[in-house]
Amino acid sequence: MIAVAAGVVCREGRIMICQRKPGGHQPLKWEFPGGKLEAGESPEQALARELREELGIEARVGRILDAQRIADDGRDLLVLFYSAEIASGEPEPLDCNAVAWAGISELLSYDLAESDRAAALRLNRRP
Repeated sequence: MIAVAAGVVCREGRIMICQRKPGGHQPLKWEFPGGKLEAGESPEQALARELREELGIEARVGRILDAQRIADDGRDLLVLFYSAEIASGEPEPLDCNAVAWAGISELLSYDLAESDRAAALRLNRRP
């Protein structure tokens, strides 16, 4: 099983999503930013590293919001979604195609990757 940490980064009532690069896995799908855990990393450390590498920001990682186990192209993934906020920097698409900010009700209007769509549905149902 591959463990992945994803961030639900909020600012001013909006949530940051990133568009995958063309030509990669699920090209141009939108997702919550994050990536695979490396050896010896906690999910929180992995998420902070991925946000730094992909977007050039330093982030404070909060509590876990959701977890999903999915099969993706023959891979068994455990995706852990954490709340996060930007501590410093402004997000730039360093390792993604684009960055967008969406209200929680707007998330589902984006062409989200499967696991991210399921998480967005659950987040949308929270009070």
